[in-house]
Amino acid sequence: MTPNSNESLEAVIQVAGLHKSYGQLEAVRGIDLRVHRNEVFALLGPNGAGKTTTVEILEGHRSRTSGDVSVLGYDPGKNDRKLKERIGIVLQSTGVERYLTVFETVDLFSKYYPHPLPVGDVIQMVGLGDQRKTLVRRLSGGQRRRLDVAVGLVGDPELLFLDEPTTGFDPSARRGAWEIVRNLRSLGKTVLLTTHYMDEAEALADRVAIMVKGRIVTEGVPSELTQRKGRTIIRFRIDGENVGLPEGLQLDQEVVNGAYSLTTDSPTHVLHLLTTWAVEKGIELEDLAVTRPSLEDVFVELTGAGPMEGEGM
Repeated sequence: MTPNSNESLEAVIQVAGLHKSYGQLEAVRGIDLRVHRNEVFALLGPNGAGKTTTVEILEGHRSRTSGDVSVLGYDPGKNDRKLKERIGIVLQSTGVERYLTVFETVDLFSKYYPHPLPVGDVIQMVGLGDQRKTLVRRLSGGQRRRLDVAVGLVGDPELLFLDEPTTGFDPSARRGAWEIVRNLRSLGKTVLLTTHYMDEAEALADRVAIMVKGRIVTEGVPSELTQRKGRTIIRFRIDGENVGLPEGLQLDQEVVNGAYSLTTDSPTHVLHLLTTWAVEKGIELEDLAVTRPSLEDVFVELTGAGPMEGEGM
């Protein structure tokens, strides 16, 4: 993907000073956001970060307390039908009639839009061509999720909101869903993605924003965010009880059940000390790996917690 980082690019979503309060609780605390046309933008955050509230305001499903919001040039708070005709929404779970076929379901939703895509083409696009005559109740979990995407796409939206698109998928199904998202971008669609899988955001998103306690704490191209963290991580496992590492390796380290993680600015030097010590002691360093920080490492550092499913607000 070629990141859309130029601020002169057309903005599909523009948010300035967005606030949302529930009584004394301020769920969104003055965020600014800009999503460009024809990019995949991932909005990330732990439970309670305000991510879901923000997306629902953009979709027009929740009112805001204050701030300016523009989606495709419209204020989503005004419930304008013209805006609804130009966006697609794929929720975590979609209520569709279980006793309709795949084709009947997508065809039904196509009738809500003035210029829908051909139903058969959409079904093929999401990989359900062989299931077009299958009842919804007989679809697997992954196939139902593909149907959700088809329902969101059939209106030919310019902007698609994808909420946790691969929750509950096995690895193969997740990769298939990733290809669908990539295909959407190649068709000129703009995608706002929420996900608790950091590898998914890293693989799909042109840019990401991480929310914590109602504020965006960082935003940018995933590779740039991981490079800012800068340091190298050396991971390995030692069977048995934890052993004390020698002098020179007493640096930033975490030890959990024999699994060590060393963070350093001098990976070559540290790796030399580590392997020399291990050979002298006759210790096997299992699962030894030297990696740059991942987006998940950045996420954990900024939020103080691992990625979590769902969100309270």
